[in-house]
Amino acid sequence: MYRNSVTMQASRRTFLKQGATALIGSLAFQYRAEASLPSLPHNKGIVEPFDEPYWQLVRQQFPLSRDFIYLNNGTMGPSPYPVIEAVRKGMMECDQFGSYGGWAATSGKLGKFLGAHEDEIALTHNVTDGINIACWGLPLKKGDEVILTTHEHVGNALPWLNRRKLHGIVIKVFTPASTAEETLNRITALWTKKTRAVAVPHIPCTQGQILPVKEICTWAKEKGLYAVIDGAHGPGMLPVDLHDMGCDTYASCCHKWMLGPKGTGFLYVRKDFQETLQTYFLGGDSDTGKWNMALDPIPMGDYASSAHRYYGGTQAAGLYKGVDAAIDFIEGIGIENIHNRIKSLGKYVQNQLLTFGDKVELITPTEDRSRCAVNGFRIKGVEYTQFNTLCSENKIRIRSVGENGLNSLRVSTHIYNTKQEIDKLIELVGKSLKGK
Repeated sequence: MYRNSVTMQASRRTFLKQGATALIGSLAFQYRAEASLPSLPHNKGIVEPFDEPYWQLVRQQFPLSRDFIYLNNGTMGPSPYPVIEAVRKGMMECDQFGSYGGWAATSGKLGKFLGAHEDEIALTHNVTDGINIACWGLPLKKGDEVILTTHEHVGNALPWLNRRKLHGIVIKVFTPASTAEETLNRITALWTKKTRAVAVPHIPCTQGQILPVKEICTWAKEKGLYAVIDGAHGPGMLPVDLHDMGCDTYASCCHKWMLGPKGTGFLYVRKDFQETLQTYFLGGDSDTGKWNMALDPIPMGDYASSAHRYYGGTQAAGLYKGVDAAIDFIEGIGIENIHNRIKSLGKYVQNQLLTFGDKVELITPTEDRSRCAVNGFRIKGVEYTQFNTLCSENKIRIRSVGENGLNSLRVSTHIYNTKQEIDKLIELVGKSLKGK
């Protein structure tokens, strides 16, 4: 009996070892097969928005399932293989040799990509990190007014609402209009002598409207207000020049339109604004390194003379290697080409929805400067979560928007999407109307 038990345990160990080896081998083979797909040549010219042979080559760079239609890039942008491979290599370098650091270089790459300086970029984990740094760092007091929209994401709502709760600031809101001019008018109409900041999204997550942020920032400067922009949906969707925009801070992430690793982001803080925006969370490299706990009195050096004062400590070097690769991927195609492609797809979505007349309510403006890749809509007589479920059952992923009582639907398209995929969504809209 004992010998049989030992034999069985040995056999079980052998089976598990062989099974694990086979699994690892199959996964490695699958990864090598996918990674060996035709690489995307660096493009130096103009690519037409519907040059499908080229954009299909782009699509091949993504591990997206071929029997699944992904129309929710506004939540999470799938990374292409070059980004995934860069993350893997970055992690392997750390885990093979115990290397440390290397992530700080990404600040320079992001700065160049965004029309900013390296020392104006703080690395974060997501948009919400950056918004909290900006929200809590502003010198506001009880009774000071901050302007927001009625279309806020939770990440740009709760930090300000929490500061209202703890510090007594006043929140004033406006609803974006159908044109950029009227939207600006609604903002300026809220101004009083107590207004201290405008904290609005570049592009609201709810329906993808592009707000006139440059004009907003210009007006804010004229009035002596802080311009704090939620930039979750800007970089990677359209060209962004932060110096030209004129904002004080701009918080964004790399995992949406930039197609980068999840858990990466940045906060831009204008150089001459860094002495105004207080930092609270400090760690390695966020000061001049002159602190010494062995001295009496215990000294502390000055804050770092860059946006590094807003973050410190260990970062995931592999993830930021992925951010570098994501910027290279975008620049290899050309941000203008990407913008034109996804804006054209967004317009195609609008045109198809408008064919239903008053049976479908398009809540994203049709004004050219106020629209791009994201469209929000409602289907008359069809409950929004039910239609979202219908899409899921048909292997189409969109987003239901319950925030702020909007009770709507959102479609967000990127470079890997096609008209044919959009047509399948539109077909479901038609079926849902017939099934009322």
